[in-house]
Amino acid sequence: MTDRLLLIILGMSVVTLIPRWLPVWIMDRITWPDWAREWLDSIPYAALGALIFPGIMSVTNGEPWIGLTGGIVAAVLAYLRLHIMYVVFGAILTVMLVKAI
Repeated sequence: MTDRLLLIILGMSVVTLIPRWLPVWIMDRITWPDWAREWLDSIPYAALGALIFPGIMSVTNGEPWIGLTGGIVAAVLAYLRLHIMYVVFGAILTVMLVKAI
């Protein structure tokens, strides 16, 4: 039973390792054109924006401008290169203030 369990764990680790390791191995051996490299570098920011923006728009039902205001404040604070904690707390404080008004 223990040997079988060990084989299952080993098999699962190999199966999860291959999809993670293979793209890194392929990306390391291909020389991409500048436009493709620039496009690939933009994917994390686009994905992050796509994940965050719907949440910003739905902070308060029927009042998307409240979340949008907090998002704008967070973007400005991040642009000023403040520490991430100041950005988060600035956005939270802004949303709380706008909700109270």
